[in-house]
Amino acid sequence: MKSLTEYLWFETKKKRELVRVTDTVADLVTRSKVQEGMALVSAMHITAGVFVNDDEPGLWQDIWDWLQKLCPDGPDYAHHRTGEDNGDAHLKNLLIHHQVIVPITKGKLDLGPWQQIFYAEFDGMRRKRMIVKVLGE
Repeated sequence: MKSLTEYLWFETKKKRELVRVTDTVADLVTRSKVQEGMALVSAMHITAGVFVNDDEPGLWQDIWDWLQKLCPDGPDYAHHRTGEDNGDAHLKNLLIHHQVIVPITKGKLDLGPWQQIFYAEFDGMRRKRMIVKVLGE
């Protein structure tokens, strides 16, 4: 079995930001020479997430609004009693989740027609990383 592991670093300019990483992951799949397998894409921080969805700004706004409605920033989360102020970001991570597995077929990411891979930052403006692990034959 072939494998490739790559760490990608992010330092977003905003506290909340989406970063489309599909092309980077596709390049890593090509570099790995895996023809049949999978790519694991995982945020390595508990205040960020990774998801697959449409690359459409209206949808992005809907996602941010939904997350904000379920986990608003500002309330007195118990987590804030530790001196932190990012309780909402931890909960948003649970809703979006921290990783996805994407199939590789014939040496390419096997995504649906509108699917893209995104890194979602919920507590940014500091250096964070994401791992991409490509496995297969």
